[in-house]
Amino acid sequence: MNNHLSKTALVTGASRGLGLVLARTLAQRGWKLIIDARGEPTLEAARAELSSWTHVAAIPGDVADPAHRQELSEAARALGGLDAVVNNASTLNGGTPDPLPELLDTPLEALEQVYRTNVIAPLGVLQAVRSHLKPGACILNITSDAAVNAYPGWGGYGSAKAALEQMSAVLAEENPHLRVYWVDPGDMRTQMQQEAFPGEDISDRPLPEEILPGLLALLEGTSSPDGRLPSGRYQARELAESTAAPVATERPV
Repeated sequence: MNNHLSKTALVTGASRGLGLVLARTLAQRGWKLIIDARGEPTLEAARAELSSWTHVAAIPGDVADPAHRQELSEAARALGGLDAVVNNASTLNGGTPDPLPELLDTPLEALEQVYRTNVIAPLGVLQAVRSHLKPGACILNITSDAAVNAYPGWGGYGSAKAALEQMSAVLAEENPHLRVYWVDPGDMRTQMQQEAFPGEDISDRPLPEEILPGLLALLEGTSSPDGRLPSGRYQARELAESTAAPVATERPV
């Protein structure tokens, strides 16, 4: 399906999990892509796969690094601008040995890293590419239910996502010409979820593919008569359940 050949998306953290699944789906639908991740081998594997469907610029690096964000901006310029930015890259705990330390046990330098990656970097990405955003571009910031619910051990991650949500809300007010969404994907069967619960069986969690219709409803405007849902906070699973059918994704043969 190539309905969106003229559209381009930047997806951060696209070498695994939700980022990769979303990038794969957009590639199959004809979107040109800019993807990044910290791990170069896994990012290259993603680029090789996605290139079977569309043009892909894969740029390894850390979104918390200003130089890397400038590289993303240059890639956006080279592709003629962006129709969507998906801020998906994040860190669970800033690299602490304990996957979910309680707040009083959280090293402050680790908490600072969580905020640099989960709050400051998404804004930094948007600042870097702002001159390359096309009219009516979509900003999709991936957040969490931990942003609005208090769970022991999730204080660092959850408070950072809460800050991202408030920042997204202000961004939407300041930029009514953009579509700004902050989206809770819910629990998913991903590597990050497994890292949060080491040794536990997480097979009961849904796969990221199950919420894709919700994300596409925001990115492509498929759940609104005028093609646009208003800026705001959404739960991807609720949007997915309101669509007629799940979105199929396939790996290239």
